[in-house]
Amino acid sequence: MKGSKANGSRWIKSAAFAALSLFSTGSWAGMYNDGKVFLTGGVFTVDGAGGGGAVPWATITGYESRDGINGGVGFTYVRLPNYDINWIGGSVGFYDRFELSYVNVKLTTDLSNVNTVAMAADALGLAGNLGLDPHGSKLQMDTYGAKVRLFGDAVYTSDSFIPQTSLGFLYKNNTTPEFTRTLSADKAKDWEAYLAFTKVFFRYSTLVNLTVRYSAANQIGLTGFGECNNGRTECDDDKDFRFEFSTAYLLQKNFAIGGEYQQHSNKQKNKPVDAGNLLSTNDNGDALLNPLIGGIVGGVVGATGLRNTLAQNESDWYDFFFAYAPNKNYSLTFAYLFLGDIAVAREQNGLYFSLHATF
Repeated sequence: MKGSKANGSRWIKSAAFAALSLFSTGSWAGMYNDGKVFLTGGVFTVDGAGGGGAVPWATITGYESRDGINGGVGFTYVRLPNYDINWIGGSVGFYDRFELSYVNVKLTTDLSNVNTVAMAADALGLAGNLGLDPHGSKLQMDTYGAKVRLFGDAVYTSDSFIPQTSLGFLYKNNTTPEFTRTLSADKAKDWEAYLAFTKVFFRYSTLVNLTVRYSAANQIGLTGFGECNNGRTECDDDKDFRFEFSTAYLLQKNFAIGGEYQQHSNKQKNKPVDAGNLLSTNDNGDALLNPLIGGIVGGVVGATGLRNTLAQNESDWYDFFFAYAPNKNYSLTFAYLFLGDIAVAREQNGLYFSLHATF
């Protein structure tokens, strides 16, 4: 059964990339179109949708007008104090009305506290069950997206007060479910929906976007969805509404600066990592180490100290960026991210680089 799921996942990924590659062949030359204004389709987001680095916009990805199709592929790398994050994928916009996207996101940890737990789990042969690696644990997620423009046109009716409004859906499948379970998440896969409103003020060379997302994701889904307590006997996967905002100012027609804000949930606040029988609590609430591994980790940090450093938290995200498009075939985006607390790591702020190629 597990093999069939893996084969199905590989088939979906292969089909997605095959569909994207078709649009770059000569047979689609008559449908290719790049009539939109520079950068108005956005860049490649962490969800795969067209928008900012984190926030999806109402505009449809690519440079296509209502007369054709345009798509692109993107790669992004983020360096934080305790994490490396990268994502790669592609998206296609159809007649400035509909968008399809796929992205694969990978997060690699560099955390001494998690590595300590992984080392202890490895000594007991439990590392695989917890999804941990003593040399750096990894989280990975596939996101499939669709977006449809409902009404309005952010570019060609900029004199109207009505913003371009689009409805988007995302299906997120975290392919490291053992790790998300260790992080006390309820589920490793889930869906999200969002409503985005985008307005371009050409007189002021400014784009403004508001997105309302309906989600149960922790850290955009990288650490799972929802929460569980008391040995997973009490779980909650209820979604809530979250607000996101982005703005961009065009210094030149192909050079923009801006910023983003993305609201996050904090259902896992102060929730410890679920290390199974590696860590337990006595009647007085004191942390205890499994006696078989006490000699391994006891001298490193101690039971109570280890438990305290494994308390999770989640912060809202902010970023400041500048994007440059030498032409309509590719764009570069650089940003500084303020991501705050991510799982058991504090103050995760760092640099972002993204390359987006369109065709």
